[in-house]
Amino acid sequence: MSTSLTEFCRAEIAALKDAKTWKKERVLEGPTGARVRVDGRDVLMLTSNNYLGFANHPRIVEAAKKALDRWGNGLGSVRFICGTQALHKELEATISKFFGTEDTILYMSCWNANEGLFAPLLGEEDGLLTDALNHASIIDGTRLCKAKRFVTPHGDLSALEKALQEAATLRRRLFITDGVFSMEGEIGPLGGFADLCEKYDTAFVVDDSHATGVLGKTGRGSAEEMGVMKRVTLFTSTLGKAMGSAAGGFTTGPAPVVDLLRQRSRTSLFSNALPPAVAAASLEAFRMLMEDPSPAHRVQKNALTFRTRMKAAGFKIPDGIHPIVPVIVGDTAKALAMSDALFQKGVYVSGFGFPVVPQGHARLRCQISAIHTEADLDEAVDAFVKVGKEFGAIA
Repeated sequence: MSTSLTEFCRAEIAALKDAKTWKKERVLEGPTGARVRVDGRDVLMLTSNNYLGFANHPRIVEAAKKALDRWGNGLGSVRFICGTQALHKELEATISKFFGTEDTILYMSCWNANEGLFAPLLGEEDGLLTDALNHASIIDGTRLCKAKRFVTPHGDLSALEKALQEAATLRRRLFITDGVFSMEGEIGPLGGFADLCEKYDTAFVVDDSHATGVLGKTGRGSAEEMGVMKRVTLFTSTLGKAMGSAAGGFTTGPAPVVDLLRQRSRTSLFSNALPPAVAAASLEAFRMLMEDPSPAHRVQKNALTFRTRMKAAGFKIPDGIHPIVPVIVGDTAKALAMSDALFQKGVYVSGFGFPVVPQGHARLRCQISAIHTEADLDEAVDAFVKVGKEFGAIA
């Protein structure tokens, strides 16, 4: 007799709990910020993508409220039927201005942007190249595309060149990479990638979800940080992290590419339009950053401060500059247990293990914000030191 789906799930849950790798879902009891109330406790927030502190900024909230009054709650439609408002076009034009591109298409998430990118542009006669450590949304998007796939070892320029040589006889080629790899806080070798894409006449695409608003002199992301803004063919990114922190994503680049995506990208064609309040809040976030890039400078400074202090305390942290600061502890159960212990000491930080990261590379992923103060960072490091010693992560 076959085991029912419910019984299977019950057994799997029990196994996860026995292995101490069951992940708790904590409940926030108010808006997110530098400090939050979670499960009845007031804690320091160190596990949010709210990099610029815009999620609950008065200007962002006010923009969303005004949009509800003017534009309503939603369109009840996809974009190409009756779901496009002037607000959406204004946001797309602003994103294009921010990136210095010709046009932009909005999606409900960057997951949708990545999932809907490849199939409209590439067919069986084409080549799709992707870094092995790319985000799951890119992996799923490539699976929906009929192009010949080349998965290259992470950040390996020699391997990428070899793959590009193998793909040279194909009709068209596209290479995509994360700008910042979300579990590592690591910027990809974008200059080397750009060199190779230009050498082999290959479209170069960067998913900059964890860098838009965060890196670069003006917050324009990893490509600005690495000096390759004009050498990237297309950017995909999110509105759900630094830029308003609610929802939404986009692809921005040459007008003909964006026009074709509007006609053929299934995750746009068959998904409702971005809610007006979300679009207005994201529009205000871009305006704020373009007026004053200092929030990007603050989060960069805070990231450097936290990284320096944590390394000095003896924690294993990969080199980098990004406000994603992974604290490597090795074992998944240990990472989750340390996360619980830190929560009890007033610091909310998430543990990650296999299959999100490779076996033996479990970690606590800290995420620093522009609204963290020096005192906040000191408090976090102090808590980490106490818990680190308790669990043998540091001496």
